[in-house]
Amino acid sequence: MGSHHSEPEPWVVHRVRALESLLIEKGLLSTEVVDKVVQTYEKDVGPMNGAKVVAHAWVDPAYKRRLLTDGTAAIAELGIGGRGGGDKMVVVENTPSVHNMVVCTLCSCYPWPVLGLPPVWYKSPAYRSRAVLEPRKVLAEFGVTLSEDIEIRLWDSSAEIRYMVLPLRPEGSEHLSEAELAALVTRDAMIGVAQVQAPTAVR
Repeated sequence: MGSHHSEPEPWVVHRVRALESLLIEKGLLSTEVVDKVVQTYEKDVGPMNGAKVVAHAWVDPAYKRRLLTDGTAAIAELGIGGRGGGDKMVVVENTPSVHNMVVCTLCSCYPWPVLGLPPVWYKSPAYRSRAVLEPRKVLAEFGVTLSEDIEIRLWDSSAEIRYMVLPLRPEGSEHLSEAELAALVTRDAMIGVAQVQAPTAVR
C-alpha cells in the first residue's frame, strides 16, 4: 500500500518552501514569478495537454480507439507524458448512458503531465470519501445533474494507474476545428466532475 502514496514527504515540502523563501529573499526570484509558474501549470500547460488529447479523439475515430485501448501509448503519440503520469494511463469514455468520475481514495494520485496540478478539492478527504459514498450528490454540487438512468462509474487512481475521462462531445460543435474543440475542454471535465459545454453561439 505504501507504493500508492506519491505525495511528497513533509520534509520535502518544507525544504521546497524554505528554498523558495530564500530565493525570494535574495532577490533571485519574485513571488509573482512563483505564482505565475504555479498558475501556468494549474491552468494552462497541464489541462491544455489533456484537452488536446480529448479533441484529437473527438475528430479521429482511429485515435479514439487507440486511446481507449492503450491510453499511455496514445497520449505519447501526441508527445505528452513523462514523470508524474504514473506507470499506466487509462482513459474512460463518457457516453449518453454512462458518466465516469475519477478519485484517489488513499492519497491524491493524479496525471500531472496530462492535467497539470491537481485542484485543492481533489486532494481533500471530503471529496475522496464522499465521491465513493454519494457520487451523484457530489456531482450535483459541481453543477452536474444526471438522471437516475445514467450509470455513474467511479475510478480510483493509484501510483500504478492514473485515470482520465474522455468527456462527451457537446452538440453544436460539429463544425469546430480541433483547436477550437480543445478550447472547450476543461480540467474538471477530464476528472469527470463537469461536462463540456457547447460553444456559446449555439447554446
